[in-house]
Amino acid sequence: MPKQGRKRKKTRTHVVEDENAASALSTSAPPPPRSLVVRHGSSAAEEPELQDLVADWRNLMSPATALKLKERKGAKVRDYAELAPVLGVTHLMAFSMNEGGNVNCKIARAPTGPTLSFKVKRFSLSKQVRAVQKRPIDTSTSSGIYQTAPVVVTNNFGGADEAAHIKLMRITFQNMFPAVDVGKVRLSDVRRVVLFNLLKDEDEAVEVRHYAVRANPTGVSRSVKRIVQAKVPNLGRVDDIADYVLGNAGASIGAMSDSEGEDDANVVLPQNFVGRGNSKSQKSALKLIELGPRMRVKLMKVERGLAAGDVMYHATIKKTPEEAKRLKAKATEKDALKRQRREEQEANVQRKNAAKEEKRAKKLQRRKEREEEGLNQLRGHALGSEEGYQSE
Repeated sequence: MPKQGRKRKKTRTHVVEDENAASALSTSAPPPPRSLVVRHGSSAAEEPELQDLVADWRNLMSPATALKLKERKGAKVRDYAELAPVLGVTHLMAFSMNEGGNVNCKIARAPTGPTLSFKVKRFSLSKQVRAVQKRPIDTSTSSGIYQTAPVVVTNNFGGADEAAHIKLMRITFQNMFPAVDVGKVRLSDVRRVVLFNLLKDEDEAVEVRHYAVRANPTGVSRSVKRIVQAKVPNLGRVDDIADYVLGNAGASIGAMSDSEGEDDANVVLPQNFVGRGNSKSQKSALKLIELGPRMRVKLMKVERGLAAGDVMYHATIKKTPEEAKRLKAKATEKDALKRQRREEQEANVQRKNAAKEEKRAKKLQRRKEREEEGLNQLRGHALGSEEGYQSE
């Protein structure tokens, strides 16, 4: 039987030949941020609560993070910093614990810095937050709540007249998550919210909260809402479905939904949202359900580089301009000395390599001369034998 249909045309093997075509195909938008959340230090690897905190933060940073990353024992922040450009990581978040049980956190912008060092004053895990909730939200894989990035909210960080370290904290927290284009975002992708709240009255500590957005249809009775949400109602006390809908069998059946409290925001949905009954142009009540983790941190130090470089800010150590200038000059001198030593080492390596090459070339020359000398001796013996044979 002959083959039917036309010949397949390749559509995914196009090669861009010039730069103009390549720039036309590429997008101008910057790549979305990617993060690594790790723990380091000998005490951190043995503390189960710190392991759970790292796992919770990986869920919070989902989906643009490595959920199943296994840290190497004894690895340092600089070891992960070397991997950041290869993996396309833009932010590195490292947790550690000292011998006294205090938890510290570093947030670094890869690959050049700066690095913000925080002291974790207190924290609560996700499982601890969910344990005290009456109706915790579903966070299983089938719910898809971690498949889209959260919306970041920074509160009480002030404006352009704030201190430099506060503005740096706000910019760092915002750049850790993808930017939201209000005109193009889909409402169904806004499933989570991360709040960074600056507590100026409490020594400039930052409160971090993680919420899920839940929507419930409003304006209908509880009985109708259960039918809309595909929940099987209890019809044991009614004779007809109309009695259940109209609430003739009792006041409790036709009462308004218990989710329509004063704290809920009743809005008209511009698009379809997750959940039954949350359709476009439908009035729904939005509510924030805390997912965890919950953490309160305080900025202690800001370094210019990635876990290195001069200190731009310190919460407890204050230096005069003269001291800062002297320390900067000392650091510059140290870097210059290190660069000079590196250049000397490279020059020594090149000199040794050149000596090796020269020695190898001389060895090859001697071998070639010995071979030529041996060939000449063989030719001489051959010529002598031939002359003797002719004389005979």
